[in-house]
Amino acid sequence: MHTSKIAVIGATGLVGSIMLKVLEERDLTENEIIVAASEKSVGKKITIAGKEYTVVSIDEALGASPHFALFSAGSAVSLQYAPLFAQKGTVVIDNSSAWRNFDEIPLIVPQINGDVLKPTDKIIANPNCSTIQMVMALAPLHQKYGLKRVVVSTYQSVTGTGVNAVTQLMKERAGEQCEKVYPHQIDMNLFPHGGTFEPNGYTTEEMKLVHETRKILRAPKVQITATVVRVPVIGGHSEAINAEFEQEFEIGEVIKLFKSFSSIKVMDNPSQNEYPMPLNAHEKDEVFVGRIRRDESQPKTLNLWCVADNLRKGAATNAVEILEMLKNDNYF
Repeated sequence: MHTSKIAVIGATGLVGSIMLKVLEERDLTENEIIVAASEKSVGKKITIAGKEYTVVSIDEALGASPHFALFSAGSAVSLQYAPLFAQKGTVVIDNSSAWRNFDEIPLIVPQINGDVLKPTDKIIANPNCSTIQMVMALAPLHQKYGLKRVVVSTYQSVTGTGVNAVTQLMKERAGEQCEKVYPHQIDMNLFPHGGTFEPNGYTTEEMKLVHETRKILRAPKVQITATVVRVPVIGGHSEAINAEFEQEFEIGEVIKLFKSFSSIKVMDNPSQNEYPMPLNAHEKDEVFVGRIRRDESQPKTLNLWCVADNLRKGAATNAVEILEMLKNDNYF
């Protein structure tokens, strides 16, 4: 692989800091790394792989003309700056929701649809965290049996909202007063509310699962309905997935498909109380699946439980995997 200049935009944030960690874990810090963030963070020092870096402004990172820019600084920043980086020839991999619904912008999970990328693609969207783990579980089954309908309920960690949500949870747990990120107490509670409510009664988080799944799986006719629930958990999202297929399946074959699919780990031994939990997925890059069983209420339908670390495979790791794929293909 060629040595590249890689900028991380939003490097001091929750996902940005994990992007840097994943770059280090995958020996990508041998490239030239630029760490950038908002003006309030400029000048801070960050240590990566034993080397100290100074946080620069986004404008300074833009002036450096990096080969790649990993964005995790929110939609407003991405909408403003991603086109400016792209004009300089930088390939932007954006973790916000800013570009996901543009038809001309690829929405990528490398293990599933990395083949759609073209050298002319200068802005690449990273899917929503809950979408990534669900499509990872559904992709091998869709390829074999043809996905018809999905009913999904998510149980999403507070880390999906950000560091202030983690602070709220831990302050509530300690009985301390704090600024409220959520409309309700989250400790010892959960609520069916992720994102903002839309006129159809669904939330933005729920509709992301619909639109993004269809786009990534290249399956515009698949019927999908979702309920998003926020739970007092740090370190992973969980999903109960009910999937109906066009073709009949056998449970044994389903498990073989999962085991042969990159980055999926089967944890399915209920008699020994073995099934995926956020504690299993915390700081891991795999998507864990379990409770794999036939829906006995109708034919050709499967129930499964899916867990992944939403900050890693659900965000930072997927973005870095896109970067790795492009570098391996000498994508300059």
